[in-house]
Amino acid sequence: MKRYLLSILLLLATAAAPQAWADTPADSVLGTLIKVNRYFMDRHPDPTLPTNVGKLRPSNLWTRGVYYEGLMALYGIHPDQAYINYTDRWATAHQWQPRNGVNTCDADDQCCEQTYLERYMQSGGDEKIRFVKQNLQHQMGTKVGWWTWVDAIQMGMPVYAMMYRITGDAQYMEHAMKMYRFSRDTVAGGLYNKVQHLWWRDADFVPPYKEADGANCYWSRGNGWVYAALVRCMSQLKPGSKYYKQLRADVVAMSKALLQCQRSDALWNVSLLSPATFGGKELSGSALFLYGMSWSLNHGVIKGKAYRECCDRTWQALVRDCIHRDGFLGYVQGTGKQPADAQPVTYTRVPDFDDFGTGCLLLGGSEYYKLVKS
Repeated sequence: MKRYLLSILLLLATAAAPQAWADTPADSVLGTLIKVNRYFMDRHPDPTLPTNVGKLRPSNLWTRGVYYEGLMALYGIHPDQAYINYTDRWATAHQWQPRNGVNTCDADDQCCEQTYLERYMQSGGDEKIRFVKQNLQHQMGTKVGWWTWVDAIQMGMPVYAMMYRITGDAQYMEHAMKMYRFSRDTVAGGLYNKVQHLWWRDADFVPPYKEADGANCYWSRGNGWVYAALVRCMSQLKPGSKYYKQLRADVVAMSKALLQCQRSDALWNVSLLSPATFGGKELSGSALFLYGMSWSLNHGVIKGKAYRECCDRTWQALVRDCIHRDGFLGYVQGTGKQPADAQPVTYTRVPDFDDFGTGCLLLGGSEYYKLVKS
């Protein structure tokens, strides 16, 4: 009888008490991110090896640079020393230099510098910053008009913002803003549509170029690059600064535009306004939108139930429709510059490079984790 009564009391206590062992929503997000990253690191145990897609390329190219942006974001919410060891082994192998040396002015070569500077801010070490500084000084001595395609804004602009934060020298942010405005307002009349608040990828896609249904061509990942770049730069700036305010205005406008063109399944088409042109869900652009929107909510740049619901639905869709049980990512469009490239984009197709999609997912998921935690 006593044993029976004890069992009843235990059942009642269990029903009344919160289940501390059950995953919270934030735990679930973190667990998914750890799984996705483990899948990548298991496939690439030696980060110093070159990539081999058609030809050998050093592993500090832009695709891998984006991965390390995501890994640093994951480390920010889950400080596993293995992530730092993996990163430093990679960076040391490249002597903490941009791809193609300090005289490069190609933003794709500079993407890796974001991680070098983040590691400098975490642990110091002149070797982490020396060549980045030389590279930016060289570029600032040449011209403004380097960023003629929108991807370059993500690859290069945060490097300048981080250097500005580290040194306090305004020349870095001033030059970055000049190059940003060149892309925004000058290239082919301006790559930013000030009416629809979305970006053409480069001069090849400004009007009169149209999609099959007559819509403008706004490539999803291209807009994701810009959106992510803006919040990455803002994260290095004081909210009251003139630079922050200028970038904030574009983030707010883009957020409204992206909210309006989200698919019913909560992801985005590869061509944002044209489901007729290779319509279908795509991970990398969607994850970058989740990143920018979550960051903006976390920092009060945008407000409102609609944006929070958008982020919740996007994460759920990424998990439901894109992330395999082993951590492989489906619906990642491979490298290219337009919706037509690397088609078809499917749940099972392996993209040509498997690193940048992982980086995008880690960026978006890590910032969403902070939103859920808050």
